Amino acid sequence: MKKVLLIIALAGAAVVFVAIGISRKGSGDVGRSIAVIPKGTTHIFWQSVHRGAEKAGEEAGVKIFWNGPERESDRDKQIQIVNDFIVRKVSGIVLAPNDSKALVPVVEKVNAKGIACAIIDSGIDTDKYVSFVATDNYQGGVIAARRMGKILNGKGKVIVVKYMPGSASTTKREDGFIDTIEKDFPGIEIVDAKYGMDTPETALQATEDLLTKNAELDGLYACNASTAVGAARALVTQGRMDKIKMVGFDTEEALVDALVAGVIDSLVAQNPYKMGYEGVKAVLARLDGKEVQKRIDTGVVLITLENLETPEIQALLK
Repeated sequence: MKKVLLIIALAGAAVVFVAIGISRKGSGDVGRSIAVIPKGTTHIFWQSVHRGAEKAGEEAGVKIFWNGPERESDRDKQIQIVNDFIVRKVSGIVLAPNDSKALVPVVEKVNAKGIACAIIDSGIDTDKYVSFVATDNYQGGVIAARRMGKILNGKGKVIVVKYMPGSASTTKREDGFIDTIEKDFPGIEIVDAKYGMDTPETALQATEDLLTKNAELDGLYACNASTAVGAARALVTQGRMDKIKMVGFDTEEALVDALVAGVIDSLVAQNPYKMGYEGVKAVLARLDGKEVQKRIDTGVVLITLENLETPEIQALLK
């Protein structure tokens, strides 16, 4: 008799748990998951993106999966990660493509599978996504050029440390800078440029090559975190930080320290936390059947010693 009662009790408990599971499945965001895939995982920039994505996921009660290639140049690895998340049937994907062309087929595959996808940080040559959440990178280059024109009093020789071919975001920063210098500052000549690639070490070597090749220089523009860190180191190792005015991009701790030390004149700053946050929010909005802006601008500002300690800049840095 006791065994019969025990079996009946267990059966009743099973029915209750099944009922609870069914009710939860139909409520809120329980069971949803969003994969956030950065260009790379080593730079502090991507850690800020991660924090923003986690915050948006926490607010909505959805699971955030974070995975990306170690090196920002590893296109094949990033494609593999996207495919892995397709197989895992995540609800949505937030992707920072490390190549505007190479990632097109897999992004279009994500769309064909009915998975909501937001693109962050860097553009891609397809429109098969929910929203593009990023800095106005061309405008960032314009801001850098105007600062260079101001600190050089409209004349001098400048070099540009580019990032790497295929990166849409940094290409726009380079174009914005070069176009603005050529149009608005005829007294400034861009005498040389070279790709620094995806690590501070490769950027250091590229910058040293440029500095050795060009003895007479007045300015240097580096278009992202890794190139700016490498370029700043090169100015120090070659003892030319007092003669060459440098404008960098991004806000790695090493770059802020170089700004304070006078090695760098100014930094163009993005808001990576907002990219991660708004990217996840855009995917969730699409999953809820809401209208989503195709382009979301996360803002860009210039940081100098004069405004470094202001509440607005400190909030951005932290």
